[in-house]
Amino acid sequence: MHREIVWSIVGILTMVAGPPSQAQKLADAPSTVMLARNIQQQNDVPTATGGMPVVSTVASDKNLRAASQEPTLGKRVTAIPAQLTIQQAEQIAIQNNPHISVSQLLARAQHQVYRETRSAYLPHVNIGAVGMKADEGSRFTFDNLRSTRLLTHFGGGLDMSQLVFDFGHTSNLIASSKLYEKAQNAHALASQLDIVLMTDQAFYDTLEAQELVQVAQQTVNARQATDEQITELTKNKLRSDIDLAFADENVDQAKLLLLDAQDQFNKYLNALTAVLGFDHPAQYTLVPDSGDVPLPPPDQDALVQVALKQRPDLIELDYDQQAAKKYSRAEWDQLLPTLNTMGVVGLTPIRDTRYFNSNWFGAIGLNLEVNIFNGFLYTSQAEAADARAKADQEGLRNLRDNVVRDVRNAWLQSNTSYKKIAVTEKLLQASNMGLSLSQARYKLGLNSIVELSDTELEQTRAAIENINARIEYELSLAALNYQLGNLP
Repeated sequence: MHREIVWSIVGILTMVAGPPSQAQKLADAPSTVMLARNIQQQNDVPTATGGMPVVSTVASDKNLRAASQEPTLGKRVTAIPAQLTIQQAEQIAIQNNPHISVSQLLARAQHQVYRETRSAYLPHVNIGAVGMKADEGSRFTFDNLRSTRLLTHFGGGLDMSQLVFDFGHTSNLIASSKLYEKAQNAHALASQLDIVLMTDQAFYDTLEAQELVQVAQQTVNARQATDEQITELTKNKLRSDIDLAFADENVDQAKLLLLDAQDQFNKYLNALTAVLGFDHPAQYTLVPDSGDVPLPPPDQDALVQVALKQRPDLIELDYDQQAAKKYSRAEWDQLLPTLNTMGVVGLTPIRDTRYFNSNWFGAIGLNLEVNIFNGFLYTSQAEAADARAKADQEGLRNLRDNVVRDVRNAWLQSNTSYKKIAVTEKLLQASNMGLSLSQARYKLGLNSIVELSDTELEQTRAAIENINARIEYELSLAALNYQLGNLP
């Protein structure tokens, strides 16, 4: 039940309406940390992490919204370059992948939701007209005992309503809606980060398969050359048919390795093309990074602090829980009074002068509404909102713990992968020397074809392991950048 007190002041000659009361100002929510990192464009930034620059800049909410909505909509890339680098692949994926467009459009939609909520603080003005032909002065009753006099008339006018004061209910709703908009903008950045990681993984998987194809082709060429030599030696009775059979078998094994590598490369190439946002097959060559392999970051504690400041999913959940608190406060504010002002003004050019004293009408009034009891509806809604706000707070704490764990694990993986490169390079050098020695000994007749085949197999395995180690390290750095929230 609501107790409603209405004061109406009716003016006959003029309508007096003061300016609408000022709505409570919405305080800006805390500014967020924008994701900003580009290895190519920020070479002048000090590399406090040992070869991998980490940039953390504080940006305004306006910049956060612009960064999450400007890059991709309406700017699709129509073709993939014939020579594709990792940086080009990341930029194409950001511009083309539909997952990013979806998140940006949802961010725009949430901005309109904020404007919808804010409209409660602005005046609501309507214009209308009415005309009636009636049995003059008759009465029509249809709602219990209430009756209405029917009068022939025609007129129109304006009516206005304006919220004056509601003890913070609307302001907290607006603040909650604004925070949800910021959360959606952060979600758009998180979507970009997800796509960049997927692109990096697909790129390096394809690059690894491409290099394995090259190794397999070199293996086929080398074993065919050996097979041709042994064929000539067998014709001259300098080698047995058994040696020739082993050489033929080695060539066939190398060809099988090449076929498997080509099949794997084509599959990874299709996966990369899909991540780049293309629905048709394309042929292009991946270009590996030139230059020395960068060192892994030395200080994992510093990386943890960077991740806690700029991870977009962490920022998103932080805004979500702030918005939930504001919404909870708004739900409690429903229990407090609400004060509104109303006004109406208009003309009645066609009228019966017996009932209409003037050709215009106008009124202004205040409406105060106080909730007394509604079956615990508002308190139940407020307590439910409180529980959700606390759940969001616990979810934020859980995500922070997971971020710390994931950053440390990614740092350990990058250091381990970096050490594997040196080990596999030594193994490859040793296997190359062993293959050269074994080939020389075989030509001199000091070892058998079995020993030569084993040496060739070890050299191929060492070359593949070296490729795997280098690609694994590149992937570990990509995963670490993802955990830090670094965007290209």
